Amino acid sequence: MGSAAVGGAEVRRRHQSGDGARHPRRRRWQELREHPRRGIFLLPSLLTTGNLFCGFLAIVLSAQARFVEAAVAVFVGMVLDILDGKVARLTQTTTQFGVEFDSLADVVSFCVAPAFMLYALALSRAGRVAWLGAFLFVICGALRLARFNVHQGVTDRRYFVGLPTPAAAGVVASTALLLEGVEITRWQAAAISVGTVVVALLMVSTFRYYSFKEVDFARRKPSQVLVLVVLGVLIVATHPQWFLFSLFSLYLLSGPTRPVWARRLDQVQAIEKGTRDAH
Repeated sequence: MGSAAVGGAEVRRRHQSGDGARHPRRRRWQELREHPRRGIFLLPSLLTTGNLFCGFLAIVLSAQARFVEAAVAVFVGMVLDILDGKVARLTQTTTQFGVEFDSLADVVSFCVAPAFMLYALALSRAGRVAWLGAFLFVICGALRLARFNVHQGVTDRRYFVGLPTPAAAGVVASTALLLEGVEITRWQAAAISVGTVVVALLMVSTFRYYSFKEVDFARRKPSQVLVLVVLGVLIVATHPQWFLFSLFSLYLLSGPTRPVWARRLDQVQAIEKGTRDAH
C-alpha cells in the first residue's frame, strides 16, 4: 500500500513538472544548443571546408572573368553542403561547432561568391547602385542563414521560410552559365540588377519553399526512378544552361505562387474525395 502511494505521488509529480508522457519531445536542435557537443569530427568538417574552398575559388575565378568555372565551383559547393549535413546526421556527429562552421561557409559560398560573380559579370557597369545591390544580396543571405539557425527545429521541416541561400546561389550560377560568351548590354545589366534585388528580398521573405526533406525515393518503383534519372541526364547533357536556369527559376517562383497553386490543389483533392465518397 505504501509503495503504491509513493508510485502515485511520483506520477503526479511528473505530470505537474511536465516530465511525464505529456511533455513534448525535445528537438535535436534544442538539445544540441543546451548540451553542445564540443568535439570536431573530421569527415563533416572536411566536407564543409571543401564547400568553403569552392566559395573562395568562385571569387578568384570571377575576378579573372572565368565565370563558367566559377559557376561550376558554386554548384560543387552546393553538393558538398548537402553531403556534410547528411554525413553528420548519418554518423551522429552533429556538433555546435559543425553547425556554426557550416553557416560561415555558406555565407562565403552562397552569399559573397554569387554577389561578387554578379558584380564582375554585369553589375560593375551600372555604377554605384549596382554594387549596393550586390551587397544587399550578401546581407540578405546572411540574415537568411541566421534566421534559419534560430528557427531550426521549431518550424515545419517540410518547408523553408524564405528562399534558401543555395537556391539563390544556383540562380546566379545558372545565369552566369546562360550568359557564357554573350556581350552584356546596358539593358541586360539593368535587368540583372533588378533580378539581384528581387532574389535578395526573397531570401528574407516569409514565403514558404518546399524543402524536399520528406521525399522518400526508396518507396518509388526502381523502373520509375531509372526513367527519371535517364531523362534528367539527357536534358542536362543537351541543354545544361537552360535546364539549370529553368530549374532554379521555377523553384524561385514556387514560393510567391504557392498560395495560388496550393489552393487549387486542395480544391482538386476535395473534389476527388467527394467523388470517392459518393461512389
